[in-house]
Amino acid sequence: TSNKRTLRTLFRPAVLPPPVISETSPSQKKLFAYHRGKEQQEVLNQLLIDRALEVYYVTMDATDKRDTAPPVTELPSTVRKYFFIILEYLFMKKRVQRNPMIPIQQQWLRSMLALVPQSLMEGRDRQLLTEELLKEIVRDYEKSMQRCVLRRFLVKPDIKELDKLEEEAPLPMLPLGLDFSSTWHNSYMKAKQQIISTLHIFHPTMKTLLDFGYTAFFNFLVVDFSSSRLRGPVDCKSLKTDASLSCSRAEEEIMSTWYQRVVGFFSQSEALDGVKLDHLETFYNCVSVLMSNQLKGLLQRTTEVFVKLFDPVDRSRLPLFKMDLTYDENRMEFYPSLQDLEEAILFVVDCIGQTLQNIQTVRAWLTGGTATVDAELPAHIAQWAKSTLKKSITDNLEGPKEHFKGYVESYGWLVDGTAEEQINRFMAEQPSFDEYT
Repeated sequence: TSNKRTLRTLFRPAVLPPPVISETSPSQKKLFAYHRGKEQQEVLNQLLIDRALEVYYVTMDATDKRDTAPPVTELPSTVRKYFFIILEYLFMKKRVQRNPMIPIQQQWLRSMLALVPQSLMEGRDRQLLTEELLKEIVRDYEKSMQRCVLRRFLVKPDIKELDKLEEEAPLPMLPLGLDFSSTWHNSYMKAKQQIISTLHIFHPTMKTLLDFGYTAFFNFLVVDFSSSRLRGPVDCKSLKTDASLSCSRAEEEIMSTWYQRVVGFFSQSEALDGVKLDHLETFYNCVSVLMSNQLKGLLQRTTEVFVKLFDPVDRSRLPLFKMDLTYDENRMEFYPSLQDLEEAILFVVDCIGQTLQNIQTVRAWLTGGTATVDAELPAHIAQWAKSTLKKSITDNLEGPKEHFKGYVESYGWLVDGTAEEQINRFMAEQPSFDEYT
């Protein structure tokens, strides 16, 4: 009897405001109306059963502890008042979530993979890791799309108790500086006009410069030692000389081909078509930045190719170095020393970074100025190259170190005075002829 009174109290009729629902299409209204009665009845029955069982268990537990009748626990007045609003919202939410959703395009996933450096795609288990990351992206996409569609078509009632019923993780945070909650076309067009007037990246001249750079640099390296293993062992001095000569020849070739095409193009009037006089400075700055990026890209790619020759996994192109095991002044040692070998290899990285550092900007070439294009190898690339090479050199010199250690252990006593001391001590004992023999 107590439980029945509780249920009557919980679900007695009340004057309810209409549910807060965004505008829907006629087809959606028909679909919702078709299933509403059945769905509402199912949800209501389940809620009644759950609440009745809860009251029953609370009552039985309290009865076991004490003989007095337990107090009747009622739902908060807010929940009783807005029960049917919550019920209506949950029903509509369920229907919206069942709507079909456009899957993520495979072209998007391929574009994402294209942005990953090829070096990170190589190695063991990388393919499995890539598949797991793509699955995670697809799951996040589907979850975000589902929630965004729900927010688009259904307005959540402002009822605090409803948050307790919806145990959902918050939506992912949007990237800093991006806001997709409003229309984007006006802001896009404003940004585009600003780019056209300041950065000039849409000017046909920039496309011509890109074509010049791609033609000159796509298969070109400042230093190329990929075939040095086929030529046999080289000494440190020859390595330095070859690197210096290669960098000098590469710079001369670039200046006589790519740079001549660039300045020859800007000597023509059509290179500045459509550029206003008050925008000439920013236009030439854009040209300098584009040339800088092309030269830096060439130096960075050359450095990466050189470092990859010392890859500990693939030693098929590992260079061979000539080293002598010498004996001088009662000492056995390598010549050149291991430190000299490391210094010679790191010299190649420095030589690459010092190439193409005195190229005039187009503006300076036209006006007789001295400004040069910023073609300095990025500091983090040089630091990465040297640290990687040092580790590779240490690993590859383990064999020569063991070889040297074996010589010292086997023959060192002959040259460090130990053998001479043994002979003198033996002769001082005045042995017999047989002992001498």
